[in-house]
Amino acid sequence: MIRSVLIGTGSALPRNAVSNAELAERVDTSDEWIVERTGISNRHIAEADETTSSLATEAGRKAIEAAGIDAESIDLIVLATATPDQTFPASATIVQSRLGCRAGGIAFDVAAVCSGFLYAVGVADSMLRTGMARRALVIGAETFSRILDWEDRTTCVLFGDGAGAVVLEAQEQVGETPRGILATRLHADGAHNQLLFVDGGPSTTGTVGKLRMKGREVFRHAVVNLAEVLREVIEEAGLSTSDIDWLVPHQANARILDATAKKLSLPPEKVVMTVGQHANTSAASVPLALDVAVRDGRIKQGDLVMLEAMGGGFTWGASLIRI
Repeated sequence: MIRSVLIGTGSALPRNAVSNAELAERVDTSDEWIVERTGISNRHIAEADETTSSLATEAGRKAIEAAGIDAESIDLIVLATATPDQTFPASATIVQSRLGCRAGGIAFDVAAVCSGFLYAVGVADSMLRTGMARRALVIGAETFSRILDWEDRTTCVLFGDGAGAVVLEAQEQVGETPRGILATRLHADGAHNQLLFVDGGPSTTGTVGKLRMKGREVFRHAVVNLAEVLREVIEEAGLSTSDIDWLVPHQANARILDATAKKLSLPPEKVVMTVGQHANTSAASVPLALDVAVRDGRIKQGDLVMLEAMGGGFTWGASLIRI
């Protein structure tokens, strides 16, 4: 059986780290208020010369180096982002050129906000397993600071900028414990558009707009939807919650992460949590957290890792990978 095997991870953060105390100098908030409600202490904010594509390129380069392969061997790039450099062309094509990936290969963006990386993984996995590509660079990258309303203290304190990437390779797997992506489930429900959205766009206002969110209602949907999709993936793989070595969730809010883990009876020590230092980096949060846990030695080859996320739309999904 052909599986999409993860062979390298990488991540990138803007130079400028902003603490809650520093943020409180420009926004009517406090460190105590933010930490109590979100668990966030720090975030990175992109400067003028740092863009979604530059962060994606750096994360992609590190993932390729970790995989020990040549960039030219990458024949598929799927970049998840809600904050592309331009309306078009796709930021993935910029990354392809900068990294020196195969000219004439496949490169495109995916837009599913915070679930974008899970959607990108699902698409890349399908293309690898059907032979359309052999090696894929899958990236989540955002500069959400560009679309925040810095007068709205309920939202601007929640987000940060960054990028994370993985290299997936189509490999034939045999035996009872194959490596690679074992199962992925993706969902969407457009009826909840107005709970988390940006109030602008090229075909409506002609402007980029700013992020708007009804946090309490988003929280309620997130806990239910994430718990359900995790159970779906576990059942599809023929495993149980106790088999999972690590949960790498979307880093939206510490309280959401705790509530989701409790619903699945997962101990806190099995949950990779980076929201405190990076805040919510949207599509970048899952691959960024994954790279942190791989590089610090927590996640090792052979581990069973669950990735999950939910974002505006609503969109949500999960993917189970044996590293």
